[in-house]
Formats: sequence, C-alpha cells, structure tokens
Amino acid sequence: MAQTFAGLGVRNRPPGSARRLMELRPGLQQRLETMTAAVREPLVGITTNGEPVPGLFPIHSTGVSTQPLVMAADAYLEALTPEQRAKAVFSVDDAQTWRSWSNIHPFMLRHGVCLEEMSEAQRDLALAIVRETLSTSGYQCARGVMKLNDYIGEITEKYEEYGEWVYWLSIMGTPSTDEPWGWQIDGHHLNVNCFVLRDQLVMTPCFMGSEPVTCDEGKHAGTRVFQTEESMGLAFMGALTAEQRAKAIVGAALPSETAGFHDNDRIPYEGISHDELSGDQQGRLLGIIEQYVGRMRPGHARVRMDEVQSHLAGTCFAWAGDHGADSVFYYRVYNPVILIEFEHQAGIALDNDHPTRNHIHTVVRTPNGNDYGMDLLRQHHTQYQHVGGAHVPR
Repeated sequence: MAQTFAGLGVRNRPPGSARRLMELRPGLQQRLETMTAAVREPLVGITTNGEPVPGLFPIHSTGVSTQPLVMAADAYLEALTPEQRAKAVFSVDDAQTWRSWSNIHPFMLRHGVCLEEMSEAQRDLALAIVRETLSTSGYQCARGVMKLNDYIGEITEKYEEYGEWVYWLSIMGTPSTDEPWGWQIDGHHLNVNCFVLRDQLVMTPCFMGSEPVTCDEGKHAGTRVFQTEESMGLAFMGALTAEQRAKAIVGAALPSETAGFHDNDRIPYEGISHDELSGDQQGRLLGIIEQYVGRMRPGHARVRMDEVQSHLAGTCFAWAGDHGADSVFYYRVYNPVILIEFEHQAGIALDNDHPTRNHIHTVVRTPNGNDYGMDLLRQHHTQYQHVGGAHVPR
C-alpha cells in the first residue's frame, strides 16, 4: 500500500497498540489520568449552566417493542464461553464503565470482549445486536467506520493500531423487556451506547467518525461515510440569508466536539434559532436532525423525533469555519433534549496539521442528564427497589 492518501503522507508517531496496554508516552499517560478522573465525577450531563433541566425524560410506554434487541443479546451471550462472558457483562448501574469509552485508537480503557477475539459465529451474533438497534443506514454507517479503520491500517501499515474488528462489546445488566439493561460498542471512531428500559430506548452518546472517510481501492472499495451529513450542513448554510448566516456563525476556529469524557460539558445556546428561520429553512434543519436520529431503528427513531420536535422552538444551529463549497467547518444542532455535532478534523494517522474533509467526527448526545439513559435509570430506581434479583415497587 502506498504511504500516501489524497496527496497526504502518513504521520510519523511512536508505535502504539489498539489491542493491548503498552507503556504510554507522557502525553497519553496524562490523557489517561484526565480520562480516569472525568469518569469518577458524578454524571450531570451536557447543560448550559451546570444545572440539568428537570422533567424532560418521563418513563412512559412507546409502543415499540424491544424484544428483538433482547433476543439478539441473549443469543450472543449464550454463544460466549464462561471466560468471555465474565469479561462481557457489567452492571447496568456501573456508570464508570458506561462512561469509559474513547474514540481514539490507543488501548487505554477498553472493556468487554473484542470482536477480533471472537469466532466468526460469535462476531455475527455480536453484530446482530448492533443491527437490531440501528436502522439500515445507521448500521451501514457503523460498518463503514469499521471498514475504514481497517483501510487506514493498510494505508499506514500499522496493523497493530487499526483493524476492522478492533472493537469491544459490553452488555450492561441482564437483557430484559421488563428490567433496565443496555449494551455498548467501543473502539476507534465508533462508540455507541444503548440503554433499554422496557420499550424505551436511549442511544447516546453516539460517536461515529473516520479518517479517511472514503475508500476507492481494495477489499473495502466504495465505502463512504458522512457525505450526507456534510452536504446537508453546507446546504443549510447556503439557504440562509447573509444576515442569518452572520448570526449562525459563532467563530472562525473549529471547536472541539463533546467526545468521550466530556459528559458534563457546559455549552451555551448559540447561533440562529429555529424560530428565526423561514418554513423552508426550518424543514432543512429538521432534515439534518432526522439524518442523525435516523441512525436508530425506525420505531424508536420516530419516538425520538417526537421528543425533539416538542422542543423545536428552543433549537439553535451554530456554525464555525467557512461555508464555501470546499471549506472545512463545524456545526451544532442543540436543544434541551438533543445535541448533534459535525466537525472536520486535522490528521492523526495522516500528516495534515489542519482540518480537511478526509477526517470527520460526528456526535449525538442527550443533554440534561439522560446520556446512557441515566435519568430514566434514576427514575426507575426511585420507583422500584431491588429485592431477590428483581425490581419491586417501593
């Protein structure tokens, strides 16, 4: 494999590993300490001022069955060896494990069972959990990220650092249609957290990214991710008037997105609000939201969109960077129940020091304390107590 991509060379870095813990260079060691300290803080959630808005996420019936997810998780667990199962399962109340995900590739805080260490049959069952939770397009995007992680290994010839199956799956709690549980897949550029309470589903934080975002050769030829998210953002900016764009743009420099270990960030509402848009512009903004929410299985995506639409009047769109046809940029869609971020990044594996369209991060979160379904779980524990392995009303 040639050591270039789109005119870019491969960045020369000290060797590392995505599969095993190695002695970390000082910068990564400091990052690990920061990450560890962050997950020890109580979860507050993404807020504007450090105070979550109460009453946003009631426990209720959605009418959308989660039985397919339970069946897929049960089949996966049944296929594991006792040793694998001991590594695979955590308590649904284990907030530190939930929050110990990272989109970077060095092995530091991984947990669960690595897909690479599974048999093909076990891996198919693991992926079935992801497939049952995501929509067809969402699953295709997740698999695209995994394939492109393999492709960057080919480009860089750093097979110890990258690969299609270097992702860890964890089951949180016991799969059930009555009791709270969930699952998490964690690895480079793919981090999906799914919490289930009866027929309610929370699929955040959901981080998907890639470097590069396209592959035109080899076994993964034709793989592309995030082109729609990119073009929809540009099209929305193009549909604004000059005065509206000036209000939407909050800076020239691209800010950092709320990746792992940013569960308690304080983010103000900035940019242009939904109510300052025309009907066509409002439709375009809704389309962007639907693109990201549509990564969920269809029934629960509709439930999620109903939740988001009840707060459209409080929705803000913010942009950083330029907005020309070839520009790099960041955008954010934000209201009390959803945070969406898109950002072009500088090179990590590739040697570009400034953002390009070859490296993209996307994030979806549930602000005000319901990432990982934690507000729903809190309410559940308020209503029920754990007695003899079961939850009974208080």
